[in-house]
This record gives sequence, C-alpha cells and structure tokens, in this order.
Amino acid sequence: MNVPPRLPQGGFAAWSRDRLGVARRGADECGDVWQLEPGVYVAATAAPCEAVLRRAEDFPKAPSPLFPPLKGSNRAPTAEERAHAHAARMRGLRAQAVAARVGEIAPGAARFAEQWPTGRDVEVLPAARHALAEIGVGYLFSEDAPALLPFAARLFLAREVLARPSRWEWPRWVPTPARRFRTRQQAAFTEALRPIVRRRRASGRLGDDVLGQMLQPSARYGPLPEGAVLDTLPGITVATFEAPTRAAGWILLHLARHPWAADRVAAEAASLPADPAATTSAHLDDLRYTQALVREVLRLHPPSWLLTRQTARQTELADYTIDAGSTVLVCPYTAHRDAREHAEPDEFRPERWLDDSGSPADPGAFLSFGTGPHGCEGAALAMAMLTLLTAHTARCHRLSEPPGPPGFQVTTFEGLATAGLRLRATSRAPERSGLR
Repeated sequence: MNVPPRLPQGGFAAWSRDRLGVARRGADECGDVWQLEPGVYVAATAAPCEAVLRRAEDFPKAPSPLFPPLKGSNRAPTAEERAHAHAARMRGLRAQAVAARVGEIAPGAARFAEQWPTGRDVEVLPAARHALAEIGVGYLFSEDAPALLPFAARLFLAREVLARPSRWEWPRWVPTPARRFRTRQQAAFTEALRPIVRRRRASGRLGDDVLGQMLQPSARYGPLPEGAVLDTLPGITVATFEAPTRAAGWILLHLARHPWAADRVAAEAASLPADPAATTSAHLDDLRYTQALVREVLRLHPPSWLLTRQTARQTELADYTIDAGSTVLVCPYTAHRDAREHAEPDEFRPERWLDDSGSPADPGAFLSFGTGPHGCEGAALAMAMLTLLTAHTARCHRLSEPPGPPGFQVTTFEGLATAGLRLRATSRAPERSGLR
C-alpha cells in the first residue's frame, strides 16, 4: 500500500497557522494527494479534487446542517424526504428559474452601486452583505421578504458566532452559548415564516418565488410537509448571501486593482437598460466579460476554499489507498492553481474564460461551487447576483484602495474573506456624484 507523503512535524496545528501558504506548498511539494495527519488527507490538485466531489458513494458529504431541525421535528428526514425537499428547492433555484427572474435581481444590484457614498473610504463587506441579503431574501420570498429580512440578518449573526474559532471542540449535543443563540434565532425565523407558509397554502396563492415552488405539490411525492419547509429554509436563506458576500469583497478589490478590467466591465454594462427591472436573461448573457471576470476572481479566491468529505469505505485516490472513516479535505484553492488546468495559474486573466470570439469558454477546473451530487444548489443565483452587482458597480464608479499597505485581513476560517476591506468610489458620471 502506498502512503501519501506527510507534512513536516507539527500536523494540523502547524498547518492551520498558515493554511493557504502550506496548502499551496503541499500541492507543489507533495503532489496530488498528501497526508496531513493520520486519517486526514488533502486532495490538492484538480483531478483528485473533482474525483472526490463526484464520487459521492465513496466520499459522502458529512451530515452537518448549518441549522439542524429544531426540537419537535422528532426524527431525521428519510432519504426519500430529503430527495423530495431537494427537488422542491431546485424548482426555484435551477438556472432556468433564475433566468426568468433576472429583472427581480437587478434592481438590488443597481441600488448597491447607486447608494455607494463617493469620495470617502467605505468598508465593503457590510454594505455588500446588506445588498445581497435583500436580493437573496427577495428571491426566496418576494413580497414577504421585508418581514423576514431582519430575522435573516440575525440568522447570519448566529452563523458567525457559531463559526468563530474555539480552543475546545465540543460534542454536538453540548448546548454551548453559541448553539443556544443559533437555536433561538432559528426558532424566531421559523415562527415568522410559519404563518406565511400557512397563509399561502390556505389562499392557494403559492407564488412563483422559491418558497412558492417548494409549496407546489410534486407529482411523485405530493406536497412537501410544513416541517420540511420550515427546517430547510433557514440554511438556504443564509446561503443566498453569506458566500456571495465573501466573493463580492474579492471582486470589488479586483475592480480597484485592475482598472483596465473595470473599464471593460463598465463598457459592457452600458448596454444594460436604464430601468434595472427591465433586465432580462438576454442582458445577463451579454455580460460575457463581466461573467468571465467573476469566474476568474472565484477561481483565484474561492469563497469555500476547503471542503470536507468522509470516506465511506476503503478506496483508491490518486494511486493511494484511503481507509474507511478517513477525512479527505478537498482544496479548490490549490486545484484552481494547477498549471495542468490553467496556464499561468496565479495570474488574474478573465480572458481565459472567453474564446477568441468573446464567447464563454471552459479552460479548466472550476470548483468554486463544488461539483457532483453535492454541488452548490444556488450556483446560478449566486452567479447572476455577482455578475449584476459587478456590472452596475463598474458602470457607476471607479474604485480604488486607500493609500498605504493593505488595510484588510485575509481570513480563512469557514471561507476566504477580505475582512475590513475599505475602498473608495469615484463616480464615472458627474451627475451621479451627489448620490448617497
């Protein structure tokens, strides 16, 4: 049996002090797969990363829901119930459904750009999170979104508190203060959502948003039980804006650092309609360079840079034997820097995602939304939100960093983020300079 190369002495604790740097060095020095510590392996390059994510029977995703069912649900859902809930969600999240509702996404992206204060440094992530939460919650709940948005903000706060690093690893059944806070916020969101679900079902006006699609009876399963709806939506609600906010920080930073790319996005965005609500999927499709820029930033800085899988049975990976029960860490960050997949992998080159005619191309591995059976359900929605946010921002403003060394911190826990990032906007059009 071949054994993957080991990291230098120090194991996970030493590795975690400089996660990105060591992950990259591990990919360069140890190869496609390497052992982090006994029973823990890292898939570091594109081929084994894709293999792990696609082979869900060998490497299933650990059941660790962000917001587990509240007490009273009595039991975990069966495989059939999970399939029913997944199918119900995807009716509203698949690419065709997102394309049909682009006109509901674009106004929030335009407001974010138009309301950005000019002439002073602004902390980016809170403003982007607020805008993306309005867009995402609006997409899920349409006219009921304003009532649910405050509860969604508190769900995000609970998620942040729960994800903070701790020196102790408590068993999941221990009611730590962070877990109790999460449960309170989840219960509050659920109690706000419950009468909305019952009102829609009682009136028969289910709506065409994601909630409405989940309430539509399935020809195979019938109606989704109320409990399944209420248990599913807290996690989806936070997911619509949590990772996209991290991505937006990197995108806006690249617009500031690469003005030539921002100018090209601005020129492309000039074709968007004056009324954002009139935006259609055809307008979104025409933003080819903008979409390429978003994909390139996500390639360089995947919001979820490290994914965890458990090995269900002894299996082979990149010529190594992995025992059952092992943990395999999939690292999109290093996979995206695999020179076998991307030429000059460390360079920012949005053009790599376009062919010679300017049409979309597929130059190599792209795992920012995962792949395989557990790929991100909201990938189409996230791409639409980020593309339109990028286009409207570049059309309105030129961005720049404050003088001096970078004033933000790259955080890696739970995802890559530009904590504390501040940027300054200068209006491209004089008449926009008075906007708040």
